[in-house]
Amino acid sequence: MNQNNLLAILRENRLMQTQQQVTDFENALAEIADNPDEQNLSAYHLILDDQCQQPEVMFSLIHFLESFDIEEQIAAFIKVVPQLMINAPEWTKIIHDRILNDDSACQVYQKLLHSANLNTPHFLYHLLEESIVNKLKINQSLSSIISRPPNYP
Repeated sequence: MNQNNLLAILRENRLMQTQQQVTDFENALAEIADNPDEQNLSAYHLILDDQCQQPEVMFSLIHFLESFDIEEQIAAFIKVVPQLMINAPEWTKIIHDRILNDDSACQVYQKLLHSANLNTPHFLYHLLEESIVNKLKINQSLSSIISRPPNYP
């Protein structure tokens, strides 16, 4: 089956309200995963929906997204984040947090968000970029506390 048909199946079944919808979603995702197309990365992100009844199955989509090149995946995420926030604010937060918790991904994220904000200013890009800066400051503070020898009297 071609990618467009498989994407349509994912979209149609993303709420996973019945066992048949879960099965159809899983089968379509497995087929896409066998032959992933980075041109559809943005579309894959937009499958996420907070109304999904089976979050553990939807997590398989998150893992699939994370299987792509880190820069490509993050660039696609940034591109669709304004749309993604409408139907999937919780999934958006999950992806954002997972990126922040990976040092190399966080650096790529910061670079790409900064560039996106310069090219197409958006308050969401600004907020996300600000959260990265805050996360990095916290990490630096923790590192200095941990590496400092204790002061014993």
